[in-house]
Parts: sequence; C-alpha cells; structure tokens
Amino acid sequence: MVTREEIKARMHDENIRYVLTQFVDLNGSPKAKMVPADHLDDVLDVGAGFAGGALGGMGQGPHSHDMLARIDLDTYTPVPWTEGLVRFACDLFVDGAPHMFCPRQNFKRVLSNIRRDGYKFYVGIEPEHFLVTKNDDGTIAVWDPNDMDTLRKPCYDFKGISNVMGYLTDMMDAMQKIGWDAYQSDHEDANGQYEINFVYSDALTTADRYTFFKMMSSQYAQKYGAIATHMAKPFTNRTGSAGHIHYHLADAATDENLFLDEEDPRGLGLSETAYHFIGGIFAHAPALCTVMSPTVNCYKRLQVGPALTGSTSGFLWTPAFISYGDNNRTQMIRTAGPGHLEDRTMSSACNPYLAFGAYLTAGLDGINRKLEPGEPNLGNMYDLGLDEIRRRGVRLLPQSLAESLVELKHDEVVRESLGVIYDEFVDQKESEWREYHRQVTPWEIERYLTLF
Repeated sequence: MVTREEIKARMHDENIRYVLTQFVDLNGSPKAKMVPADHLDDVLDVGAGFAGGALGGMGQGPHSHDMLARIDLDTYTPVPWTEGLVRFACDLFVDGAPHMFCPRQNFKRVLSNIRRDGYKFYVGIEPEHFLVTKNDDGTIAVWDPNDMDTLRKPCYDFKGISNVMGYLTDMMDAMQKIGWDAYQSDHEDANGQYEINFVYSDALTTADRYTFFKMMSSQYAQKYGAIATHMAKPFTNRTGSAGHIHYHLADAATDENLFLDEEDPRGLGLSETAYHFIGGIFAHAPALCTVMSPTVNCYKRLQVGPALTGSTSGFLWTPAFISYGDNNRTQMIRTAGPGHLEDRTMSSACNPYLAFGAYLTAGLDGINRKLEPGEPNLGNMYDLGLDEIRRRGVRLLPQSLAESLVELKHDEVVRESLGVIYDEFVDQKESEWREYHRQVTPWEIERYLTLF
C-alpha cells in the first residue's frame, strides 16, 4: 500500500492540479466530483460529499445524511486525456461507517470473506464495445469514417481496424501510460465493434480498471466525433458486446493457481477445486444471470435456438447453455488453457463489482459443497437442436430479465452476495422491466397494425 506522503510527492512531480473522486452507482455508471489537489487530505480523511438520494439504488432518500466518497490511494490513475488530473476509485461512507449500498464496498466485503478462507480471485476482462454516431431522428449508425467497415464478416479485418486506428492507438497509448500493459486490440465480430485487452489482475483492480476503461473510451471516442457504447446489443442484426471474464482462484498466501492440475484425467488441466467452482456456477447460473446480464437489452444477445446464428456475421458468439468444455467458444465456460477458465456470458453492461462478487460467491459455494459439473461437452453446441441439448441434461439460461429475476429471488447464495443492495437491485430491475414491457415498439406496429 502506498502512503499519503508518497502520493503527494507523485502528484507534485506529475504536476497534478485536480483530483477526480469517483465511485459507481447500482448500474456501474461512474459518478465523480473534481477536487483541487491541495484538498487531497479532505477527500482522504473525510471524503467528497454526495446527496445519495439524487442517485437511484444507493439506499438513500432526500432526508439522508451525506454519502462521503473516500479515495483509495492504491487506485491513483493519471487521467490521460487531460493534463494535471488524477482519478481515484472511492469507497462510500455515511456518518463515518462504510455505506454498504456502495457496490465497491460490498465487493470488498465478499473479497474479505474469501481471503479469510485462504483464497484470492484473479480476473481479466474482454471489454467489447461499439463506436457509433447518432442520427437526427434518434437512431444510431456505425461510426465508419472512411466507409470501409462494411464486410458481412468484419472480424479482424485490416481495413476495418485501420478505419479507427487513431482511436485504438490513443486508447492503447493511454493504457500503457497508466501502467495497465495493454497487449492487443482488434476489430470484433460486428461492424463498428472493437476490443482492447489489458493484463489480468486481482478482481478488485480489474473492476476498478474496467470502470475507468469505460470512462476513457467515452472520452477518446468524443475526440473523433463518435460515441463509445458498452450497451449489450445496440443493433438488431449485429453481434452484441460481452465482457468475457478469464479467471482463476489462487492461494492467498503463496499465489499458487488453485485451478491448475496438469494430471487432470479429463484432459483439461483443471483441478478438483476448479471443477467444484464450475459446479457452483452451474448451480446458481440462472440467478447469476440477473447480475451478469442486468438490463432488458442484455437478453437480446443471450439467446437460444435459431437466434444463435441471427447476426449479419453468422453467429452471436453468446452461448446461453449452462455448459462447459475444452477450448470451445460454444460453451458458457471455456477452458482457455490449463488452470484458466473463461465465462462467455458476462455482458458488457454489467456492474463489475456486483457481477464479480456474485460469481465468486456462487463458485465458492460449489467448492464448499463439492458440487460436480458433470463431464465436459465437446464439439459444436450450436449444431445441436434444443431437444438434443435438453436430452444431454444441459439447462438454458433465462431468456429475459423477468425470468432471471424470478431465479434470483429463490437463490439465497446469489442474494447474499449482494448484501443490503439486494432489495434496491430487485426494485430497480423490476421497475426497468415494467417500463420496458409497457412500450409499443415499431416492430409491433409493422407486424400487427393491419393484421387484425
């Protein structure tokens, strides 16, 4: 841990004039205040004050005492698009006590519990996102400055990536500057969709970084007249955006990867601990879905049946089967390498603090109860009909936010991972579903207006 004096010296050396005190709301959206650098002690000892009732889902009303955002010195992040500004991730306090409606505080509670059990959670994330523009009529279009991003299968296309080279190099340069070790970027499966990868870290650091990645992408996209969106599925006929997570559990004392077993009789290089963790994910997957895919829009990418091939490129790349296998992208959980798992169902629209906390809690329940996930599914799951999938005993993920909310209400383990946030989360998501479900869409008008 760095000290106050070390941070002040660094701020002086880097000519930092202002501090962003940043936290997230229930949706994972960044909120912040800007504070002059010479008031660092104030936001470290007391915190920047916020009226929590002005934000939904924070457990406060208009009468509530201030939420105070206290900076975490270890999250010092120079803001690369503005000179003289540094960002700190913050934890919320009220009346001197941790405010547990703060998603970051809640995640730290989950992490402290697993630390006592001797575990550490490492996570990496694939931050898929789109660059779009808004039309005068409110619709959106792919940001395509040179009219080159038009292929039916644009993934990895050189012309597609060169089309936005300025944005991608700005982002990667910025990430290198702040010490994230960005190691590759690419054009993803949909027109206008990109991904920039940075190295694995402990789960709290990755959640902090994913939040800042969303802030950073929005600022660099603006420079080019585009909007960076992490909405799960902004286009009907294009692949949606995921936040695929790569992860393993480590020994808290030695850092040894507890998912690794080169002698694995199943041939995947996974330990019994890893298989029990997968068993826990499978046991709670329907309820986890609410936290990993928390908006009505998320379920437009999380589909089964013919919709698996329902995009311009040919695939949605989002398995909705509760299954695992080898290095096979048609599974919910892919074994990307020995001791290395990837979950492909996480939405780009998730709140990483809540999603990581719920996922970890579910996996640890599998370890504690020694749950077995069954044998791996090999081969192309997309080629199987739903009848065959069900015959194999493979369950499906919920197909709407309403379905997943029902599952969450009956799952005590995932509910516990949310702590006091649970009631606010369910209230907000039920309200979101009701509002969405009342809408009459252009599709309905076109389909039904003259049919009856």
